[in-house]
Amino acid sequence: MNSSLMLRRFFCFNSTTTAVAATSSTSSKKKPLVFLGSPQVSSTVLDALFEASKAPNSLFEVAAIVTQPPARRDRGKKLMPSPVAEFALDKGFPSDLIFTPERAGEDTFLSNLRALQPELCITAAYGNILPTKFLNIPPLGTVNIHPSLLPLYRGAAPVQRALQDGAKETGVSLAFTVRALDAGPVIAYETLEVDDQIKAPDLLALLFSEGSKLLIHELPSILDGSARLKAQPQDDSKVTLAPKISVEESWLSFDQEASVLHNKVSPLFLFPVKYECVVITCNFFRFVRLQGGQGHGLK
Repeated sequence: MNSSLMLRRFFCFNSTTTAVAATSSTSSKKKPLVFLGSPQVSSTVLDALFEASKAPNSLFEVAAIVTQPPARRDRGKKLMPSPVAEFALDKGFPSDLIFTPERAGEDTFLSNLRALQPELCITAAYGNILPTKFLNIPPLGTVNIHPSLLPLYRGAAPVQRALQDGAKETGVSLAFTVRALDAGPVIAYETLEVDDQIKAPDLLALLFSEGSKLLIHELPSILDGSARLKAQPQDDSKVTLAPKISVEESWLSFDQEASVLHNKVSPLFLFPVKYECVVITCNFFRFVRLQGGQGHGLK
């Protein structure tokens, strides 16, 4: 596909086209749902929604997709759409219904979203903060798939922090989105044991796969409103936070216990670092900065 054509397709916010789509959606018996996600793992959730929406008795349709704007990726630094956008286009989803706002609070974007009259929004690693004026649009609310057992590991790096802590158990939660970070009532959750040898990318993919199944199972109750009644508020006394991994945390000291190093390396396989530095001490211990998910200078 021609890159300039691809970008024009992504930045189409034509109000007339959107209004026609909105009319089509509202005239349908199926409830319009908007999906928000960006990385590859989000495509697992979107695929599950696409498949479920095809069922003869399906209660919903995917009316639009919201994802991060095109970004420069790979060695060629070409401007590329997000993995979710690529997946949706490959599936034949209309390009003018793939929205890529810089911020979810942009007036033009919100105007187009309102025109679609979505009943529900689903988020899975979207990567943007959702303001109140966004959350007020879908009458059934916004539901997020979060890869932890909330209220544990609220934040941007729940999988990495769980591995860093040596957690033996984690899971995925389905929760309503509120303005506070990952603090909404929990609709349902699935618990998984953590294999000692699993790395962050594999665990993240597994959790979103399980989260997809959980979402499809719970969608009927979300769409009929009963999920609001059964959703449980989180216990704020048990909250733990999962901030992004910092560059400084990618340093390793080989005079530490093997278990400490193991727990520190596993989450870093999702952490891109552009350079490395090896320091050899008089005791031959090495301090290594990981690069691109691989350790260098280990001996």
